[in-house]
Amino acid sequence: MKLGMLLSNIKNHPVKVYALVGRSGTGKSFRAQLVADKYHIPLIVDDGLLIKNDKIVAGKSAKQEQNFLTAVKRALFQDPDHYNEVLKALSNEKFHKILIIGTSDKMATKIALRLNLPEPSQIIHIEDIATKDEIDTAMRIRYSEGKHVIPVSPLQITRDYPSIVYDSIRVGLQKRLPFLPFLKKAQTVEKTLVCPEFSKQEAASISEAAITQMINHCMTEYETTMKIEKVTYVYGSEGYDLDIYIRTPEQLSGLAIVELEEYIADSLEKYGGILIHKAKLHVQAWS
Repeated sequence: MKLGMLLSNIKNHPVKVYALVGRSGTGKSFRAQLVADKYHIPLIVDDGLLIKNDKIVAGKSAKQEQNFLTAVKRALFQDPDHYNEVLKALSNEKFHKILIIGTSDKMATKIALRLNLPEPSQIIHIEDIATKDEIDTAMRIRYSEGKHVIPVSPLQITRDYPSIVYDSIRVGLQKRLPFLPFLKKAQTVEKTLVCPEFSKQEAASISEAAITQMINHCMTEYETTMKIEKVTYVYGSEGYDLDIYIRTPEQLSGLAIVELEEYIADSLEKYGGILIHKAKLHVQAWS
């Protein structure tokens, strides 16, 4: 089927898009199926994968990519073959709801629009469904051990991506999520714990040129008109402190700057395997 027909088929579906948003490592993928169950959502988009009933329907996981740039492109469906595969699968599915996992409201919207879906009409932040202690624990596991969760059964991940599988975990719906009061029986969801290829590198050994390239790629994905003038950083026990000097053609609001700082930090942590303590943007000129 041609791309135009695929896009038309998806566009003609009356779909409500949900987004589950939170910083990298806060436990979004861990809770994705639980949120989907609460809102009766049949499909999940997470890191390049289209998931249904704990199984991969289409796509390839960004977590199997060898480096930062290809992982980001995979998650944003920029590879044409990957993009067409997921579009075709979406056009064949009969669905009225879909859940998109993202690190920010803007990125969830970008993924939705890329897949020719409406913008998210309901955004759920990880802080709405997880306690501070649960988020802190998830982040500690991510950054001390480099482990990620894929909301798919271990059998399929072991078959398709054996090199990244670490373990499996079971989540009890009723016990773990008190915000699902309609559940009468305890239910469990099995998920796969993985160590992605891109997180196996040694963060402290990454060069300034590599970090600058990663940041430049993030900014290009976020807003093509911004240009990096200079990047400086200090590496400490809590990760990298980044100072990013940029040039932009139009004035940015304080909120936009904070959102971009968070996006850069999240992307480097999630797809670069780099622990970021702080990312600070400095706008040198409006040009």
